[in-house]
Amino acid sequence: MTVLNVSDLEVYYETETGPAQAVDGVSFSIEEGENLGIVGESGCGKTTLAKAIIGILPDAGYINNGSIEFKGEDLTELSEKQRRRYKWEEISMIAQSAMNALDPVYTIREQIVEAIETHRPGTGRVEANEIVQEMFELVGLDQKRADEYPHQFSGGMRQRAMIAMALALEPSLVLADEPTTALDVIMQDQILKRIGQIQKEINSSMMVITHDVSVVAETCDRVVVMYAGQIAEEGPVEEIFGKPYHPYTMGLKRAFPNIRESDQNLLSISGYPPELIDPPSGCRFAERCPLATEKCREIEPEAHYNNGLRSYCHYADAIDDGFRARADDPATWADTEAARAIRTMKEGTMMEGND
Repeated sequence: MTVLNVSDLEVYYETETGPAQAVDGVSFSIEEGENLGIVGESGCGKTTLAKAIIGILPDAGYINNGSIEFKGEDLTELSEKQRRRYKWEEISMIAQSAMNALDPVYTIREQIVEAIETHRPGTGRVEANEIVQEMFELVGLDQKRADEYPHQFSGGMRQRAMIAMALALEPSLVLADEPTTALDVIMQDQILKRIGQIQKEINSSMMVITHDVSVVAETCDRVVVMYAGQIAEEGPVEEIFGKPYHPYTMGLKRAFPNIRESDQNLLSISGYPPELIDPPSGCRFAERCPLATEKCREIEPEAHYNNGLRSYCHYADAIDDGFRARADDPATWADTEAARAIRTMKEGTMMEGND
């Protein structure tokens, strides 16, 4: 069963210089029991996407177009009061900044109990406290510290408290925004495994937003790669990290260390994402892609489907292992002779397509 179906979603932020399109025409779905990873650079629209789904966009943000169907009901057509019944009980969120998400004047226990009693009115105080104790044990926190305030917790402990709160009511969908950022690698592994165990028990789904490719590779079934508010590529984890068809995915993958390659040179994608108040025509990655042609700069690419991947690159159908090998070379991204050679290959592909 499809738990979440996002279709042609557009989210804008009002700014002093005009509306900025933070999410542009994004479409994807999440099935029951499935984990979907959302990866991409800062500012690509990942967190905005999550906030739009759960309905906590800031005052300057608004949904301009598209639909967000949760279990068949379009959340964009509901009032704030109607949407509130889904929060925490059906859709919960692990916020990226736990210090800002937690109320400094209430203890951790009080905040979790309040969420439980607000969104599940029939729950008594004794039962709510039992859930708090269970959740603290789940995330590796001393139950005695539940009556302390957020400032008495370390950054990692606050993050674990947020995870406990998000899982307290066993929601159908968890939106996890950098859920393990403040945790050491050992606690990361423990938390991710425990979250996975709970998901299997209640058959819940999760959308994981992160910069850490290793977290996605370990916990997710599918991946959406976002760039400048749009989807660059989407597909199964094995294919995305094994044989991608979009140059941005190739560059992103090579920007992270591989434990199997001790002498590797990490790749750096030079430049910055485009301004979203007045985004460029064509492919939004074109100005940073050393492989781009004039066609890339002028015409927005349509979706290409290869081996279960949905890739928005004009030349996705021409990508092969030789192309990936060249794209894996950091010299290619330095606009050197290697880059010119692969660009020539792409231009030749375009000419062949015009014959």
